Order: sequence, then structure tokens, then C-alpha cells
Amino acid sequence: MTDNSTTGLAMSAKDHRRKRRRQRGREALRGYLFLAPWLIGVACFVCYPLFYSVYISFNKVSIAKDGSGLAYEWIGWGNYRYSFLRDNVFPIEMLSFLRELLFIVPITVIFSLLVAVMLNQKFRGRMFFRMIFFLPVIFATGEVLTELFSQGQGAIPFGDQYDVEALIYGIFSPNVASTIMSVISRFVIILWSSGIQIIIFLAAFQTIPQSAFEAARIDGVTPWESFWKITFPVIVPFIALNLIYTLVDQSTNPFNPIIAHILKNMSDAETGYGYASALGWIYCAITLVPILILARFGRPANKRKG
Repeated sequence: MTDNSTTGLAMSAKDHRRKRRRQRGREALRGYLFLAPWLIGVACFVCYPLFYSVYISFNKVSIAKDGSGLAYEWIGWGNYRYSFLRDNVFPIEMLSFLRELLFIVPITVIFSLLVAVMLNQKFRGRMFFRMIFFLPVIFATGEVLTELFSQGQGAIPFGDQYDVEALIYGIFSPNVASTIMSVISRFVIILWSSGIQIIIFLAAFQTIPQSAFEAARIDGVTPWESFWKITFPVIVPFIALNLIYTLVDQSTNPFNPIIAHILKNMSDAETGYGYASALGWIYCAITLVPILILARFGRPANKRKG
């Protein structure tokens, strides 16, 4: 009698587990069905172009002699060697671009932080000013920025008035001075690209409970000390996030000389798609290095925050 009862309980538990497995399988199937359009899109429009780009970067791509399409000639690492050993433009522009990033990325993030701190204060019309700082994100497309830059609207107005160029060249070496002047020539447009970073900082400020500031105020802490002791430790992960975002944003903006060089080689019959793909992957690899370093430094801060 006892054995039958035990067997009945065991069968019941087994049926229960089987039912749970079927239920989880149906839920997983529904989930995959909902994801299917996205997965198909990623496979067709992301994965395939990526693998195809890697493949042609090891080939010399040209027009087939019979005009039937593209002809591929396997040359191994030839395109990658050409970019550093025979291309007189790419290494120089890459070095110049990296030097500019050293100025542009910190300037953008620091400006975003200062604006976010001001916009986080309680004053009349705060939402209006938040909207103003976000407006360039909406209408400052690549063509608009290019046109404004071509009209000289990106430079600081008092640059020519006070002969800033002569001052910069008088203080720094020609290489550093040319980089600084390049940044100054589009300083206003660089600050325009800080809308997203400002929003990220404003969101970070909302994670700090007001009770912490009230307790600090009761203890006689000044606003300056409150920023460095309470606010700054909390927003460190967001600073790393904004640095990464700014780096990626600057790497794809319309003033990027590397992208212009890649596009130029893409339409060149001598180099073509193969060499342009190799340049793209080299550029991607070089850009990923500082991003991974920033992500590595941001991880401990995220863990402490968690």
C-alpha cells in the first residue's frame, strides 16, 4: 500500500515536471517567433555584410573583364600591408584624428557635465532650457553640420578677433598647435554634439536620493563638497559611458577624415572595395582599443555602485 502511494506521488511529480517543460518550451517558441523578424534582419543586414566585408578585405576586388560583375583575387594581408607601407594618407590622417580625439572627447564630456549640473538646479523655465540644449541632436544632421562648417559657423567667434592662432602657435609645437586649431575651428559644432551626454548626466543625477543632500546640508556640507563627496562618486560610471558614447559619435561624424578616405578609395578603380574594407576594419580595431580601455575602467565603478 505504501509502495503504491509512493509510486503515485513520484508519477505525479514526473508529470508535473513534464508539464513544466512543455510550458517552458511553448513560451520559448513564442519568444523566438517574436524575435524572428529581428533575427532575420540582423542576419541579412548586419552579419552577412560584416562577414562579406571581412572576406573582400583579403581580396583585390575589380570589375570582371566580361562585365558580368565583380572579380575577386585573393591577396591575403596585402590590403592591410598596403595601408601602412604604401598609403601616404591613411597613417597620417589616422594619427591626426587620434590627436584630435584627445581634445574633443574630454571637452565634450566636461561641457556636458557642467551644463547638466546647471540644468539640474531648480529654476523657472528649466524644461525650456533642457529642450534648447537637446535641439541640436534633432536637427543637426550630417548635411546640416557640413554646411554650417563650410560657412565657418563652427569656430569660436573671438578666435580671429584676438588672433588666437598666433598665440597657439607661439606656445605649442606646430603639430600640437595644428591639432588645437583644428579643434577650435569647429568648437561650437563639437559642443552641439553634447545633447545625449547631458541627458545621460541628468538621468544619473536622478539616481541620487535627495535625502543624502538634505543630510549633508544639515551637517554643514557646502555645495562644492556635496558635489565631490556625493554626486561625483555616483556619476563615475556615467562619465565612462559618456566618454565611450562621445568616442563612437566622433568616430562616425561627417567631419571624420578617415571615413572620407575610405569612401574615396572605395570608388577608386586602383584600390576598390577590397582595400576600402581593409581600411574600415583597421579603423574599427584602432577605435575599439580606447573603448575597451574605458569599459575596463568603468567596470569597477559599476560594481561599487551595484
